[in-house]
This record gives sequence, C-alpha cells and structure tokens, in this order.
Amino acid sequence: MAPTREQAWETLTRYTQSQALLRHALAVEASTAFYARKFGEDEELWRVTALLHDFDYEMHPTLDKHPQDGAPILREEGYPEEVVEAVLSHAEHLGMPRDTPLKKTLFACDELSGFVHACGLVRPTGLEGLTPSSVKKKLKQPSFAAGVHRDEVYAGAEALGVELDEHIANVVSALQPIARELGLRTADDAA
Repeated sequence: MAPTREQAWETLTRYTQSQALLRHALAVEASTAFYARKFGEDEELWRVTALLHDFDYEMHPTLDKHPQDGAPILREEGYPEEVVEAVLSHAEHLGMPRDTPLKKTLFACDELSGFVHACGLVRPTGLEGLTPSSVKKKLKQPSFAAGVHRDEVYAGAEALGVELDEHIANVVSALQPIARELGLRTADDAA
C-alpha cells in the first residue's frame, strides 16, 4: 500500500516537536511537490519523502546517526524502500548515489528551501518579490543562514539539470502559497 501524506505527517510530528524543523519539512515538501508536478512524477510519494527526510533529526542530530539511524524506523513503519533510500541519499556524508529523479530533487530542494525560507524571514514582504539575484547575493554572504551548505545548493541545481536562477525561482514560487504556515509575512501584512 502506498504511503500517504497524512501518514508521513503523523510520523514526522511523532518524532519532531521543533517548529523550525516542521517548517523546514513543509518547505522541502512544497518544493519537492513542485518538481513532482513539473516532471510528471508521483506527487504524493514525493511529498511523503520530503516530509520524512529529517524526521529523526531531533533524536539523531549528528552525522554519525542522521539519517541512517532513522532508516530502520521508517522500514518498521512500512515505508517503501524507495522512500527510505531517498531519505538516506539526501545526506551528503553517506555518499549514496542519487540515481533517481526523486533522490536528485530531494537533495536539490533541501538546502535551497531552507535558504529561501531564511531570506523570506528577513524581508518585510516575505517571499513576495524575492528574486533569484537577491537570493544569490545572500548566498555569497557566509554569515547569512550560516548552517546552509552553499556547495549543496549549487550541486543540487546542477544535478537536477536546472539553471540556478530557475531553481531559485521555482522554490520561491513553491513556497509562496504556504508562506503563512512557514511563519513568513506576506505582502498583505506589509500593507
């Protein structure tokens, strides 16, 4: 039986209390779902995978445990191997091949979704009017959203075969409909 978004959300919220981590999961879900639609892939499966990619981070916040120690939990809960392998492949330190569109997309959307969210947090209009050039300018400031791995942002877009500007625009577009859920101001708030 194919896993549902509701099932994934239930798993995520059982293991994750942090509002920041839940918002990150929602952002990565929205971006990944955007690409599922663009590529004609299984949007529900891609949403499930994106929601679960960091589900174990509160339990296993170190590279020696995350996400590899979460994989047996996902298997135990009945998630298909396609989901488990994609979750594992998003972690650069595991060196797993990203040999499917889902794996490439999850990796490409993970760091960039977090970065775009951070950009939206510091703007009075949130994501409204956020351009690829302003995101790229922020990427060049190492102190801004310092936890975001810039090299993974660039490598992700390249692996997807999408120009960085287009990838940024796609992620901004994907996050705009859920801006309030992400704790971001909207143009209406600024008015």
